[in-house]
Amino acid sequence: MSALSRRGVRPGVIVVYGLLCIASAVYLMPIYVQLVTGLKSFQEVSLATMWKLPSGINFSSYLKAWTGAYQGIRGLSGNFLNSVLLVVPATLISAFLGSMNGYVLAKWKFRGANVLFPLLLFGMFIPYQSILIPLVRVLQQMHLYGTRGGLIFVHVVYGIPITTLIFRNYYAAIPNELLEASKIDGADILGIYARILFPLSLPGFVVVIIWQFTSIWNDFLFAVIVTSRPSLQPITVALNNMAGSFSVEWNVQMAGALIAALPTLLVYIFLSRYFMSGLLAGSVKG
Repeated sequence: MSALSRRGVRPGVIVVYGLLCIASAVYLMPIYVQLVTGLKSFQEVSLATMWKLPSGINFSSYLKAWTGAYQGIRGLSGNFLNSVLLVVPATLISAFLGSMNGYVLAKWKFRGANVLFPLLLFGMFIPYQSILIPLVRVLQQMHLYGTRGGLIFVHVVYGIPITTLIFRNYYAAIPNELLEASKIDGADILGIYARILFPLSLPGFVVVIIWQFTSIWNDFLFAVIVTSRPSLQPITVALNNMAGSFSVEWNVQMAGALIAALPTLLVYIFLSRYFMSGLLAGSVKG
């Protein structure tokens, strides 16, 4: 009997963990290249030295990407703030509307609810590209085209189907006896939501906020179509515009990409365990 078998470690487990480590290493290779390239000077960047560590720690690439001292191109600082001003209200509004929709569809049955819910979910499967022309026309009629408010409106509307689905499944797992007891005490539909369901749905809100924050922050298509002025465009559009007309400083591009990805990375690092618990909390029923 081998030493590993005596210790209770099966060979199959070692093989699985070995394959997982290899897969993780392959997955992290682009991140490694991004980090080391962002710390290099422009003279060190080449395909031949792509995998080599920088000769020294150099944060000038991040400074160029942030301030815009790079071929006269606008830096990411202003667009970073634009993304924050976009993501925060769009995420909160879509989460609240999805919560209310999920509450009504899960706990207040009405005629046509079984038809309305599938129609609402159908919005999740409509490709963005197919509705760009009518979307622009609608925003123009509403005098929202080219504004931050118009982009917030688009993300709120497109976020309602997925947020409604998550909250409906979450609320379906809450016992109806709680609602019946609240009705006996005289609570109305809004009172039940405010006093009973909302405090219980905080894990669901964490799931929805992480989901919406990530998808809205990383959006490029709606951002480049709806906001025409560079001063209002979010960071994803600004990152795309950093590519120079004659040459590309890849160290600055890599640094800018890391800056743009940092908020979503931090959200997942600090809230990942709440994300998983919130997903599982709504998976029992519904």
